[in-house]
Amino acid sequence: MSAVCKKQNRYEQYKRIVKFLIGVVILSLEMVAYGYVWVNYYNQHMEVPYNRTGHWLMVAMYGLLLVIFNIIYGGWRVGYLRTRNMIYSQTLAGLCANFMIYLQITLLTKHFQNVGPLLAMTAAQFVVISIWSTISTRLYRILYPPRRVLLIYGEHPVASLMGKMNTRNDRFVVCEAVHISADKDWNSETAETQEELAEIERKIELYEGVVICDIPSHVRNVLLKYCYGKSVRTYTTPKISDILLRSAEKLHLFDTPLLLSRNVGLTFDQRFVKRLMDIVLSLAALIILSPVLIITAVAIKGYDGGPVFFRQNRCTKDGKIFSICKFRSMIVDAEKEGYSIPATERDPRITPVGRIIRATRIDELPQILNILKGDMSIVGPRPERVEHVELYTREIPEFPYRMKVKGGLTGYAQVYGKYNTTAYDKLKLDLMYIQNYSVLLDVEIILQTIKVLFMKESTEGFENEVSAAMAQESAARDAAP
Repeated sequence: MSAVCKKQNRYEQYKRIVKFLIGVVILSLEMVAYGYVWVNYYNQHMEVPYNRTGHWLMVAMYGLLLVIFNIIYGGWRVGYLRTRNMIYSQTLAGLCANFMIYLQITLLTKHFQNVGPLLAMTAAQFVVISIWSTISTRLYRILYPPRRVLLIYGEHPVASLMGKMNTRNDRFVVCEAVHISADKDWNSETAETQEELAEIERKIELYEGVVICDIPSHVRNVLLKYCYGKSVRTYTTPKISDILLRSAEKLHLFDTPLLLSRNVGLTFDQRFVKRLMDIVLSLAALIILSPVLIITAVAIKGYDGGPVFFRQNRCTKDGKIFSICKFRSMIVDAEKEGYSIPATERDPRITPVGRIIRATRIDELPQILNILKGDMSIVGPRPERVEHVELYTREIPEFPYRMKVKGGLTGYAQVYGKYNTTAYDKLKLDLMYIQNYSVLLDVEIILQTIKVLFMKESTEGFENEVSAAMAQESAARDAAP
């Protein structure tokens, strides 16, 4: 193992302990704050006020809620999130925990109580969280400076990834880039290829990590095994085949390991539970959000007298075409030319009402009706326009894979992608959802959607991709044999 790796690994083992201690500090402060509010403002409204044991139980319950929501929203991901994102995630987790604990207080006291003390506590939490996030992030960066990495890439364009990594120079510093040509026959193991691989291995020894992007399979296998043997951290962009294998089941029928990929999408029981959850949650959302739906409909109709809803043909499971329903956010006949014209940030076709409902995602709410009807699910790959599916399939033959499940109101790509995520990477994210589906994953995505609603960099879907960029992206995909 190189001296660089030994030095890095010496401190690496303490990372989790440092993160744990940092998280304990803010969790303890928030629990103490709630304990004070509970004892002094809410306990006295109980028919039989709690004693010391009851107080500990209430504080423990609040702490559990904070832990759950911080895990969901990544509030304790010190070193992973930027300071402002840490503050946002922690604050959102605190708001959710405070809302849930208020419901508990209401049930225990059998009356709606004054929210003033909890609101004051929430404001104080925001101040403490801001200070904690700033100090903890700076401390973490002092203890664990950016990792010096070597980038190894093939024919696939890496400018996008390089640009994103450069925006996180608090975590990575790309010190050197090495190009692996896909034109060479790496399987032949000639003297030239062996020398080139040996040179790359020598360079790997100089760095604390390796980023492997779309290189020929044989070379990737050699380098991954080398890095594993040398205990060098690797960051690898997966191919679609990697995603499919990642979800495979292990079989031990023989003394040779087997990986089983069923490749059928969701099972019958998964589809049943998912459909039941769609019906229950969409009915609840329809009832709760009915005032918002009515006000929005009146505002759209009152502005120009045009139709309230906008309908468009989309593709869902197995390529089935259905009519998606949205609130109209543009002028009437915005696409009268007969072809798709993606909206821009200052698109003159968007009405004043439309700008508001697009910014708050209210325009998507009528899709609840599509969910109830069974055309869509709450969670799934975003359903695309028919012409877009045809276009993307020509450029990315694997594109129809994402239609093994129903399209969704929100999805894995919408939660974990960004506005500038490439079409091919969005496809990978959708496939990661399909291959790793579970009810808990659906719940996680629904809760994460609340977080990304107000994040400008969150992704919408494939619609705003520039087809020329898409073609360039897909032309070099999986260039390796």
